[in-house]
Amino acid sequence: MRCPYCSKEDSKVIDTRESEDAIRRRRECLDCGHRFTTYERVAQTSLMMIKQDGRREAFDRQKLLSGITRACAKRPVPMQAIEAIVDDIEAQLHTLGRSEVDSQRVGQMVMERLRTLDDVAYVRFASVYRRFADLESLQAEIQRLRDRKEREQEAKAQLKLM
Repeated sequence: MRCPYCSKEDSKVIDTRESEDAIRRRRECLDCGHRFTTYERVAQTSLMMIKQDGRREAFDRQKLLSGITRACAKRPVPMQAIEAIVDDIEAQLHTLGRSEVDSQRVGQMVMERLRTLDDVAYVRFASVYRRFADLESLQAEIQRLRDRKEREQEAKAQLKLM
C-alpha cells in the first residue's frame, strides 16, 4: 500500500477491524513513520437497467426510492419500511451476479413487496407500472388483490385450527 505522505510502497498493518461493509486497516509507513487508514470493500458492479423500449440506463437507487415513496404518499408506511424495500431489492439485484437487469423484473420485485406492505400503495404503483388501459383492467387488478388477501386469511384461519 502506497503511503499518502511519502508515496513509498512499504507499510505494515498495525490494526485491522471489520465494520458492516468494509475492513478498516490502520497502517504505518516503514519509510517515514506516518500512520494512515485504508478501507477494503467489495467492489459492486454497476447495474444497467434494460428499459421496455430496449434502452439501457444505469440503476438509480434514488429513482427507485422516489417511485416507491410516491406510491406510499399519505399512507401509514414508515420511511424505514420504504428504505428497507429499496435495500432489499438492491441487494437482491447484486446477488443475481448480472451486469444488466430487466426493469420489468425490478417492477415485479417492488410490487411483491408493496402487496404485503400496503394495498393502496400496491395499487398506486401497479397503476403506473402496468399502465392500465382502462378502469376495468384496474378493477380487475384490485379484485385479484382482494382474492389473494381472502385466500391468505383463509390459510391463516386453517393454520390456527391445527
